[in-house]
Amino acid sequence: MRRQAHQPDRQQLIGRLRTAHNNSALSLEGERCMGNANRGLTGMEQPVETAEVLASSTRRAARLAPTSPQPGVPIPDMVDRLPRRAAAWPATVWWLGVHGGAGESTLAGLASGSRPADHAWPIPTANATAHHVVLVARTNYSGLIAAQRAATEWAANTLPHSISLAGLVLIADTPGRRPKPLRDLEQVIAGGVPQVWHLPWVNAWRFAPASPLDPLPNEFRQLFADLSLTTTSSTHAQN
Repeated sequence: MRRQAHQPDRQQLIGRLRTAHNNSALSLEGERCMGNANRGLTGMEQPVETAEVLASSTRRAARLAPTSPQPGVPIPDMVDRLPRRAAAWPATVWWLGVHGGAGESTLAGLASGSRPADHAWPIPTANATAHHVVLVARTNYSGLIAAQRAATEWAANTLPHSISLAGLVLIADTPGRRPKPLRDLEQVIAGGVPQVWHLPWVNAWRFAPASPLDPLPNEFRQLFADLSLTTTSSTHAQN
């Protein structure tokens, strides 16, 4: 009897995730005026990859991805947009956590020359200055939806031209394989941003902050290499 009592809740969750996948905020009405670069915004991206492929690499290869805002993307409501803050400080990369606990401070502490954006778009104060931004989110349902909204905000061309989106970092929220509805939702979001990196769950960081002196998983090193960042552990070693 106890198993039957919990079954409707599980089915409701699965239904909710599938509804979010099918009726995504990134979806558009039809495909008019849409090219291959927009397929992630319409939910019509390439076939879903297996979890094994996703786990083997942090980068999504051989797919067309938009590198700039796309025509035809509906402008999101103000309530669905992230705040904006003036940012005068220089940074090679700004990590923009799209929700609380996304991991922006952890990444900033591990990569020299990068900064956390404090959950807001870092708008440059100086003329002719561009800020390179990487969205950061956890792979649970609420984290993915927050990433989806931020990607829509960028794709709809609502941000100043001084903001350059490099991609999206998805950090595992639990160890192990994610449910298929979540992986499907990831695929939809991934088709609407320039690049996606998948970072693994690090159990040691549940008990203590990430230390630059600890060995980093390969996925983190690959992320920093792709963004031309050096790890703070390398900086400590040189000093």
